[in-house]
Amino acid sequence: MPALSRLTVYPVKSLDGLDRDAATVGARGALDRDREYAMFDADGEYVNGKATARVHRLRSAFHPATHELTLWRHGEAERHAFHLREEAGRAACGEWLTDFFGEPVTVERDDAGGYPDDQELHGPTVISTGTVREVADWFDLPPENVRRRLRACIEIDSTEPFWEDRLFADHGEVVEFSIGDCTLYGVNPCQRCVVPTRDPDTGEAIEDFRERFVEKREATLPAWTPSDRFDHPYRLMLNTVVPEDSWHTEIAVGDAVEIEGVRPEP
Repeated sequence: MPALSRLTVYPVKSLDGLDRDAATVGARGALDRDREYAMFDADGEYVNGKATARVHRLRSAFHPATHELTLWRHGEAERHAFHLREEAGRAACGEWLTDFFGEPVTVERDDAGGYPDDQELHGPTVISTGTVREVADWFDLPPENVRRRLRACIEIDSTEPFWEDRLFADHGEVVEFSIGDCTLYGVNPCQRCVVPTRDPDTGEAIEDFRERFVEKREATLPAWTPSDRFDHPYRLMLNTVVPEDSWHTEIAVGDAVEIEGVRPEP
């Protein structure tokens, strides 16, 4: 029986992750502290890896108890700390980020579900250790580098590549599964963007990343993957929703993962 082996939240959308031993599923099914904060430009659009490769040059550390965010430029020693719970702290952080990006940036907070990448599927994203290692082999990268490119919240310890593809079905259906006492519905494989093509420290892109990824994904596609939700091979990782009766439950590293079966989409 596979188990939850890694649990990572991203307190500030697009910045570095924070590994946790346990996390509570909060409002709308998002993990507590995951993408609770986000950076916005003057037009109210996200400042993220899709918008600018410069975000990869930012390093960050987040203290979950105090909400203190420490920022620094990649390769530099100088640190800058901001208390994001306070409006003044968010304003000061925005000023520092404005200087870094060379355009106006504000930092906003949503403590009732955060700013998920998928606006409809708020649940944590899921991947397996076998998938991370397989993709690392495709591009001759360390597994940790690939984890930072793909940015999954939950990693399951199955060594079988693409194990998480078992957790979605066709349109109109979901796969119900559990992690400890928490029920989740696997909905669809995540459509990838430009972010995985770039080095998470420098922003430097791998030439022909998407083409090579698609070729390898097609060549290694397991028998359990095909569905009408898998409409092109530039998909990897699982998007989920958490039913309301599992909100406020806790999941932890070591929790067993069990597949309950396919059911109609709620």
